[in-house]
Amino acid sequence: MMGVRSGLELLTLPYGQQLRRDLLERHHLLCLGVAVDILGCTGAVSERAHTLHRIIQLAVELRDHAGDLFAFSAVMKALTLPQVARLEQTWQALQQLHTQSAITFQKQLKPALRDLDECFALPPASDVVVPHIVPVLRAMEGEDDAGGTMEESCARLLRVLQAARSYAANAELHQKNAENKLEGHTALPELGEAFQTEFSLRLFWGSKGATVEQKERYRKFDQILSVLSQKLEPERDRSRLVSSVYGAVY
Repeated sequence: MMGVRSGLELLTLPYGQQLRRDLLERHHLLCLGVAVDILGCTGAVSERAHTLHRIIQLAVELRDHAGDLFAFSAVMKALTLPQVARLEQTWQALQQLHTQSAITFQKQLKPALRDLDECFALPPASDVVVPHIVPVLRAMEGEDDAGGTMEESCARLLRVLQAARSYAANAELHQKNAENKLEGHTALPELGEAFQTEFSLRLFWGSKGATVEQKERYRKFDQILSVLSQKLEPERDRSRLVSSVYGAVY
């Protein structure tokens, strides 16, 4: 493959740009799919809280058992989108009905994602099938907007580059881990298309919409998510909830 041993090595090289762009697109589409699952739940608040619970459990499984940190970060990105985070009634119901999931999300998963995003401490390669490559992809594509001082930015960039080097060096181990996880599993050829970026683009935006410039596609879908979020919990309902909470406290 272009003279390199693996995709993990290719994505660190100049001619791996198309792979990097495809992976960033897939990551965002995974995030949008999870967000639609949450915001499309128009039943009772308890049902939506149960959906959050299931997705939090999915994030736990992806991180702790599947070793797929790429998908884990996409699920977590969906859970922390503004349109999802603003659903105060839903998150309050989660705390009441699925307390352990709420605690796991706040105390374990969110700090874990922050550490992965900042490349503070890489998980042992022996436990990982797909590493958290998003910071590497964003840095290589010039999309890293973490902010901070020049010193902080340089330190973070160094950590990201060290992570990229580690991922490429451990590519064979990651592949072996994947083979062990999939042992006994028979791939279905007819599902191959579902794992292609082009298929996901057509699924979300249709054949014509898939050809629209990326920023415009994302902007319009963000607006759709905002409308769905407002329909679930309009601002006036949130205001009443806050008033009732503070009224109970004071």
